[in-house]
Amino acid sequence: MASTSQRRRQLARQRWEKQEARRAAAEARSRRRRQVVAVLAIVAIAVGGIATAAVVWGPLGNDDSTTTASDDTSAAPGSCTYTAAGTPNEEIGVAPTTPTAASTATLTIDGQPVALELFADAAPCTVGSLAHLAAHDYFDGTSCHRLTTSPSLRVLQCGDPTGTGGGGPGYEFGVENTDGATYPAGTVAMAHRQDEPGSNGSQFFLVYEDSQLPPEYTVFGRITAGLEVVAGIAAAGTADGSEDGAPKQPVTLDDLVTGA
Repeated sequence: MASTSQRRRQLARQRWEKQEARRAAAEARSRRRRQVVAVLAIVAIAVGGIATAAVVWGPLGNDDSTTTASDDTSAAPGSCTYTAAGTPNEEIGVAPTTPTAASTATLTIDGQPVALELFADAAPCTVGSLAHLAAHDYFDGTSCHRLTTSPSLRVLQCGDPTGTGGGGPGYEFGVENTDGATYPAGTVAMAHRQDEPGSNGSQFFLVYEDSQLPPEYTVFGRITAGLEVVAGIAAAGTADGSEDGAPKQPVTLDDLVTGA
């Protein structure tokens, strides 16, 4: 027959096991909730200057979004449609409807080069717009204003001259090269407003580690050299210590040039 002290230890053990089970169940629920409903804002341009964009993401392959033909500029190769949005920029105008092919780009970020291969065949309108903006020094001296460090989304977002997440070139266009798109480390893709695939402008993101996103963000290039530059920025984290916010140290896109 068990002694009184043994019985007490047995009861204490049972209580501890129940507490551990409840704690584990609560953590599992919280983890599932974060995976399903976490909203990590990849802010793109905002019509009228109102920054309301966010990427809603879930587990890989859980994509409930749809893209209409009118949002997909790749449906008409060689002929691009750019629509006025926000405040027109008279200095840079609108990108040519027949894009100029560019196969490479170099970003200088905080004085360090990041080389890109551009997918002009798969995303001609996106690459054409990028080349147009770069030729007008649109990106020079702008900030990479947003960093995400979530386990499932690891990107640095650039291309907004206002540094607020609400800036754009005065025009917007649809998605390209999204059929079956994935976002492994090194991917370069366009940002757009949530549920508005036709709202691409000038903001783009650099994927520094494999990330999970629904296939609705135009993949227009990949990093061929300098990925460690972006990873180094990410390693410092965000200014407020969260998984989504401004980089801890301000990041400047000194220059962006494209080439054949």
